[in-house]
Amino acid sequence: MALDYSAVSESLPYLMKGLQYTVQLTIVACLGGIFFGTLLALARLSSIKPLRLVAAGYVNLMRSVPLILVIFWFYFLVPVIVQSVTGAERPPQIGADRSAYITFIMFEAAFFCEIMRAGIQSIPRGQVGAAYALGLNYGQSMRLIILPQAFRNMLPVLLTQTIILFQDTSLVYVLSVTDFLGAASKIAQRDSRLVEMYTFVALVYLAICLSLSMLVKVLQRKTQIIR
Repeated sequence: MALDYSAVSESLPYLMKGLQYTVQLTIVACLGGIFFGTLLALARLSSIKPLRLVAAGYVNLMRSVPLILVIFWFYFLVPVIVQSVTGAERPPQIGADRSAYITFIMFEAAFFCEIMRAGIQSIPRGQVGAAYALGLNYGQSMRLIILPQAFRNMLPVLLTQTIILFQDTSLVYVLSVTDFLGAASKIAQRDSRLVEMYTFVALVYLAICLSLSMLVKVLQRKTQIIR
């Protein structure tokens, strides 16, 4: 079978648009996941038992359910639940794009929560006592002393999770969202060039993930020197 990669070169603008969406979804989900994951981590470490139990239940639920099932839940079931609660005539139209962003943030928050919880627990408790001795309250101690160190310690792990997130974004194809893989799939079916198109996509994913993996190793060496 003769391979013809002309379809790839001719469709590069459309493919790059899909890659841009994938990168954008990754960045938004990463930042949102870290923000809400940090809040969940603080809740899990809280002395308030109900808050701790709710956070632990959320994290355990999200970590136990496949991501594609969470995507289906939010896209198909949440509008029906909202309709039944509000008594509206029709389910609200959330949309595929909005569903993708919200679902990935919610899902990744559970994983970033465990990373940040480990980072916070890696800080010696004596530093909290020293912060209190300086007159700082709990919120100030976390914001100014504990969390910056936790982020620095966990940065390689956070980036590793981001690589996994970048790969998982390809699952949005089930919502007919034109991400990088979705764009390639549409072109492959249109031009009957499945091997060429999917090979190109695999090479792009490989190049990006390998580059980020090398950055993780550099960060690991630097954090070990700082310690």
